[in-house]
Amino acid sequence: MKKERELKREIGEIEERIEDLERKRLRSQSSIVSSMLEKREPDARDAEYFRTLTSLIDLERENLRLLKSELKNREK
Repeated sequence: MKKERELKREIGEIEERIEDLERKRLRSQSSIVSSMLEKREPDARDAEYFRTLTSLIDLERENLRLLKSELKNREK
């Protein structure tokens, strides 16, 4: 029971981190799209920031899948 509560807490924390990372990524994405619409090269820093945040989001989502799977198996 204690482990299930801990898993649920961790899942909530990861979901919050993902939302925060997605908000940050949206700012760089907006800058990149704006550059494209203005037919100019996007700033390399924005592109790198976007790639870095996307990688972090992917890692957090994988952790989330693992934790949800573990929780599901415990609830059986």
